[in-house]
Amino acid sequence: MRRGGPARAKGRKLPVENYYGWLVDGKLDELRILLDRAAEEHFQHGACVQSFIDQSVCFIENHQAWAGLVVGLLAFGESLVLVGILLPGTTVLIIVGGLVGAGIVQPLPVLLAATLGAALGDTISYFLGKWLGRGVVHKWPLNRYRREIARARLFFHRYGVAAVFVGRFFGPVRATVPLVAGMMGMNRRRFQVANILSAIIWAPVVLSPGWLVTKGADNLPELDATSLFGLAVIAAMVVAIIVAVLVVRLRGRRNAGSASRD
Repeated sequence: MRRGGPARAKGRKLPVENYYGWLVDGKLDELRILLDRAAEEHFQHGACVQSFIDQSVCFIENHQAWAGLVVGLLAFGESLVLVGILLPGTTVLIIVGGLVGAGIVQPLPVLLAATLGAALGDTISYFLGKWLGRGVVHKWPLNRYRREIARARLFFHRYGVAAVFVGRFFGPVRATVPLVAGMMGMNRRRFQVANILSAIIWAPVVLSPGWLVTKGADNLPELDATSLFGLAVIAAMVVAIIVAVLVVRLRGRRNAGSASRD
């Protein structure tokens, strides 16, 4: 059965500049270029960001046994307040999805690690907000990101617990909504329900673009492990969209009802 690239001797490592080339006739390489450009536009010090992305994906490709740990750390950092604002973790995870689609990395460890890392990052951010209180936004280093905190507070005030669930899928507030939820005294159990459910859905969703690019280019009809992973991704994306729309609409109706009674 054909994999995503040419056969390689066991244990052979690819140089950094070539680790994309063998994937699906260069399709994932095109995706990587687009993601690198987007990361350079979004983050400061674009050269450092691109180097981080290249080195991270190269390490995962050459050390598949460590893929779960690296992905878990990336998901953790992506969800952690302040770190998530600076870390281009999503870009790396999308490319890792391509490695999964090519059969280079096993899907289950990556999915589990991404889910656990994302949930843990939000949990720590929540407790930081709960313990440090609202005044933390006026202290270094968060006082340098008042705009991001203000955006997250507005989002949380409008949607409440739904903001925790939906916010994970929106880059501008992903790393700050859990902190705000803790600052505003949100119930711990309600937060964790939204946190864990969103992490379970977010993990396959963030890996899916790279996976779909690779599998679409490969055009393999067999339902192997990675194909089943793809079906799970599609189902998770549909569920995420439906749940997010229903929750936001329900919250909007409640707010409208409260305003009319006032």
